[in-house]
Amino acid sequence: MKVLLVSTYELGRQPFGLASPAAWLRERGARVSCNDVAVEPFDEGAAASADLVCFHVPMHTATRLAVPLIERVRAINPRVRICCYGLYAPVNERYLRSLGADVIIGGEFEQGIADIVDEPAEKPQPVTSLARQRFVTPDRSSLPPLDLYARVSTKGQEVLTGYTEGSRGCKHLCRHCPIVPVYNGTFRVVQRDVVLSDIDQQVAKGAAHITFGDPDFFNAPGHAEAIVTELHNRWPELTYDVTIKVEHLLKHRKRVEVLAATGCLFVTSAVESVEDRVLGLLDKGHTRADFIAAVALLEELGLVLNPTFVAFTPWISMAGYRDLLEVVRDLGLVDNISPVQLAIRLLIVRGSRLLEVPEVRDLVGPFDDQRLVYPWKHPDPEVDELCEQVQAVVGETEGDRRSLFQRVCALAGVERELEPRPPISVPYLTEPWYC
Repeated sequence: MKVLLVSTYELGRQPFGLASPAAWLRERGARVSCNDVAVEPFDEGAAASADLVCFHVPMHTATRLAVPLIERVRAINPRVRICCYGLYAPVNERYLRSLGADVIIGGEFEQGIADIVDEPAEKPQPVTSLARQRFVTPDRSSLPPLDLYARVSTKGQEVLTGYTEGSRGCKHLCRHCPIVPVYNGTFRVVQRDVVLSDIDQQVAKGAAHITFGDPDFFNAPGHAEAIVTELHNRWPELTYDVTIKVEHLLKHRKRVEVLAATGCLFVTSAVESVEDRVLGLLDKGHTRADFIAAVALLEELGLVLNPTFVAFTPWISMAGYRDLLEVVRDLGLVDNISPVQLAIRLLIVRGSRLLEVPEVRDLVGPFDDQRLVYPWKHPDPEVDELCEQVQAVVGETEGDRRSLFQRVCALAGVERELEPRPPISVPYLTEPWYC
């Protein structure tokens, strides 16, 4: 069977979401091509001759970018089976099927894709599987080279960066999170030997830094600590970054110390808001005070915190947005934050737990298939106008983080200027987007 695996966007990373199923399929004798259209042209020839085309749709942007390609594949190869897999596949099942997708797989998708090859005759497939899998080392042999992807900027240099995953899903139920409608509080680990083998092959290709894409690296803290300890033993000069919830940073201080001792450059944490009411509505599990404590903890340990925010929600006011900017400034985080984080607007997707909140149900319009969201407007038009202005500013390529921050402050009416300071080298991924 000829299989084409397609990725449209994975935050500037070489896609684990292609490499992992590619390994499973090649073990079964399938002839597999991988096509990452984020960095290379769409392979129309491979699509025209394929028996199966699979689109990885792990996030909102990736799914929207996949839509015209699904329609294109159906037009050039009417007989082909089309599969959509990843977080955004099951929640958008009806729409994706209307475009021509035959198979929808969410959750742990490798086995489901392999089953199509093992048993080519059409038969019902579970839309979402949370079954535990024994992973195999991802096969990255037909992916574009690492130097086409985002790098880590550190100490004035851009470092070749690899990507892997130690776990999937999440045991938490944050209301706005797109993981929850699929995993519903479940998480699954990728076996340690597979993770380390995947890192090994990327280091052999020149990677000097690894991004762990786990939704929360400390969902399985013992598993995570064992991985980074062995990573550091094998490759003492290799650095890495992880994503961890604020509450887990505070709960697992000793494990955070292990991160600091084993080459962790920075920790991304989905702070989302500095207003306790909004954090409660999002069911984030931390408070404003917890965030401030986490900043102090990482600073004490010599780690960089990379906070992410959902800056514009239906509940933020003009004063609340100004407060967010002032907190970022007062905590000394201006250099730590990608400017796009000051412009992120809440996405309410199908299955979102936010729809459990009566005031959210009263606020949203009918689901928009093309945009893949329930649209909403802020009760104060001035806030929506500010959001558009901020998005325009942070979408520009000119200006460093501090100058862009100051421009956003001016738009919001924050008059206090940043104190002059010499440039500091805060490590960060060169891919700025996060959706």
